[in-house]
Amino acid sequence: MTSQLKPLPNPAPDATTPEAVLVRSAREGSEAAVRELTRRLNPRLFRVARGIVSSDAEAEDVVQEAYLAGFAKLDSFREEASFTTWITRIAINEAKMQRRRDRPNEVYDTVAEDDASHILAFPGQDGESIETTIGRAQIRAITEKAVADLPPDLRLVFILRETEGLTTAEAAKALHINPVTVKTRLFRARRRLRTSLEEQARGGFEAIFPFDGQRCVHMADQVVVALKDLGRL
Repeated sequence: MTSQLKPLPNPAPDATTPEAVLVRSAREGSEAAVRELTRRLNPRLFRVARGIVSSDAEAEDVVQEAYLAGFAKLDSFREEASFTTWITRIAINEAKMQRRRDRPNEVYDTVAEDDASHILAFPGQDGESIETTIGRAQIRAITEKAVADLPPDLRLVFILRETEGLTTAEAAKALHINPVTVKTRLFRARRRLRTSLEEQARGGFEAIFPFDGQRCVHMADQVVVALKDLGRL
């Protein structure tokens, strides 16, 4: 399958370039491929990391370390799962290691053990009034705090299922846990959040813990510079 892939076209890749093509080109040292993969994955990896660590700054550090670890060992990526799933697992473990360093006395499982967590989502809408936009931002802030306050064993499964849209089976595979555990923790997270959120929130929650715009570009710049320093680009 890999042998049938064609090199990245010129000009630079865009949102339509298949992930497998980008990964192959990244293996060959393509900066453009690394930047496109980083752009696509930033929102998911940041939310996943933020579901484990306690601040945006910590989550950004985790995401950068996950990229460096992933791109530096691309040769070990055997395509048994998608690249997205593979690097998500790396980010989860990086975040858990970060949390253990900060809280050495806290019990916290690794991704290969029995763990999970969760999150919420607010789709933005074009043409909203200023009042609606402000209200949505206020509700999002309330929601983010409620999600951040979830116990660690609930927060990540909620993020993967409700924010990233993974199925129960996909979340279970990504976390190496039983699908029943995913369902149980998702139910518990929803129940804990329902009282404080359901009367205020409508729709999904994909705008929680956003990571886009200049922050996204800056992350790609940092990753590219670090990979060049390591001789990977």
